Amino acid sequence: MDEKWAFVGKKQKRCDEDDPADERWGDCWDHVALDAVHRLVLSVVPGKRTAQNVEKLVQDVKHRTEGRLLSLITTDEYPPYKQAILNAYGDEVIPPRTHKPGRPQAPYKVPPQDLRYATVHKTRYKGRVTKIDYRVVFGDPLGVEQALARSPVSNKINTAFIERQNGTDRHRNSRKVRKTYRFSKDPDIHDAMTYFSLYSYNFCWPVRTLRKQDMQGNWQSQTPAMVAGLTDHIWPLVEWITTPTVQRE
Repeated sequence: MDEKWAFVGKKQKRCDEDDPADERWGDCWDHVALDAVHRLVLSVVPGKRTAQNVEKLVQDVKHRTEGRLLSLITTDEYPPYKQAILNAYGDEVIPPRTHKPGRPQAPYKVPPQDLRYATVHKTRYKGRVTKIDYRVVFGDPLGVEQALARSPVSNKINTAFIERQNGTDRHRNSRKVRKTYRFSKDPDIHDAMTYFSLYSYNFCWPVRTLRKQDMQGNWQSQTPAMVAGLTDHIWPLVEWITTPTVQRE
């Protein structure tokens, strides 16, 4: 999971905090969750970089994966992720009543044994990354190592896959390109194009590193949705746009 910066209307430093019209202008972040194995965008929440939007992202990932514990979750060290992941996947503990004076202890959550979450810590000097450290937040280091050993795509804790996807999305969505005049001027259109670009990527964008060879040795292109088993072909945009999101029998 990661956040990708953009802006709407004008830069944040030019926004007036006392002007309601500027409430949705300025910095706008894509909070994105990516399945690194299939390169599948699981969820995106555009908006301000807040704990509430991180909470929405994690809860949406849990909903879309039917509540299953993920093999390994990795993020940068943005603090709201820890609490959001605990809120979504933690086991609730209800303290027993002590029958003593005072307010009873409120319920709280503890991470389940199989929850594994690690962060990437980057040390920078003059804008360049000089050192990368890894920190296990939930789970034990051995369990994290075992999860990485089972991974077909990486043997290290990292956020490289989603950072690569961030670059791909900036290429696909010109509103996210840095240092240009193509930034969004309307927050609703900005959000709509964010959803359009990131979710159409799953079904309509063949990823070079996902291609496979057939029995004759020919390379066959694949989209993230094909590798994840959600479809058997590359969807043209027309098919993706016109297919109902809810199928009725």
